[in-house]
Amino acid sequence: MTDVATALQDPLEEVAPPRGQHGAAAWALWIARRLGLAVLTLWLVSVLTFLATAALGDPVRAILGRDYNSNPGRVAELEALLGTDQSLVSRYLDWLGGLLTGDLGVSLANGQPVGEQISDTVLNSAVLVLLSAGVMIPLAFIVAMISVHYRRKRPDAVIQTVLLAMAGLPEFVIGVLLIALFATTVFTVLPAVTLVPQGGSPWDEPQSMVLPTLTLVLWVTPYVSRIVRASLLEVIDSDYVELARLKGIPEKVVMRKHALLNAIVPGIQVIALQLAFLAGGVVVVETLFSYPGIGRQLVDSVRNHDVAMVQALSMIIASVYVVVNLIADLLSILLTPRARTAISS
Repeated sequence: MTDVATALQDPLEEVAPPRGQHGAAAWALWIARRLGLAVLTLWLVSVLTFLATAALGDPVRAILGRDYNSNPGRVAELEALLGTDQSLVSRYLDWLGGLLTGDLGVSLANGQPVGEQISDTVLNSAVLVLLSAGVMIPLAFIVAMISVHYRRKRPDAVIQTVLLAMAGLPEFVIGVLLIALFATTVFTVLPAVTLVPQGGSPWDEPQSMVLPTLTLVLWVTPYVSRIVRASLLEVIDSDYVELARLKGIPEKVVMRKHALLNAIVPGIQVIALQLAFLAGGVVVVETLFSYPGIGRQLVDSVRNHDVAMVQALSMIIASVYVVVNLIADLLSILLTPRARTAISS
């Protein structure tokens, strides 16, 4: 009987921790390990980013152009200013030290501090990603629940066919299709590019944010919805959900309190991964719609050979990826009592 009761136990049911265990110390060790892995990941990214930007070529030659060979005095001055006359290791350590102290360097394009130039673009991208996530998350769960409700029926087949077709489209294809549909040939109701007045913000013209947001939503929602649907089906077919039905619990309560809550944990992991992808996916979307965010700025910086700007923006995107996944790991543990008990013990 004990084995049967254990098999039918709801995973979200609290499990009493063993006696004599130091839960606070175990949690501190778990958090320290996760933070250590996050720091190690960011350090490796910093090494790869620095080596990749160093491989782009000599920034002094890119700045001077034809004057590089005819003005050796200016070459030496710029090399001393940019530190390119030092060894690769010394340059990396200087850059890493500045990164840790908040000094992101000086832009080679205009000589202005990088931190001052990226503050507005980081905010613009953050608003776009958060707005897309605010639409994507509930939409993905709603579509998944509708699909599960009609599983093995025609509506479910239609939904899965549409999701599978959309999941195979890259973000730039979705964006071009939306521009053709709503901004050029069919319905000219939305602007094809984001027009931002001098000193203004994209959200000052809300209609210009519709297509970039919709592109990101349609790009991410199919994958999240399919994963959530699979998790819901696995939970619904489990023994403890069937036991809840046999007890006479209404189907809506079973879906809300048992199936949906148990499907949230894998859903969180997928959503975190997709949000991290959004931080990188905005590069294409922002360039397509001329949205003034870090993605468009990164493309312009690569084109202008602005090494300091490329390094700073790359580290920001990597930091977002690491932090989002770290938060997802923590939420997954907090929402799974058995996992909390395993850490405490």
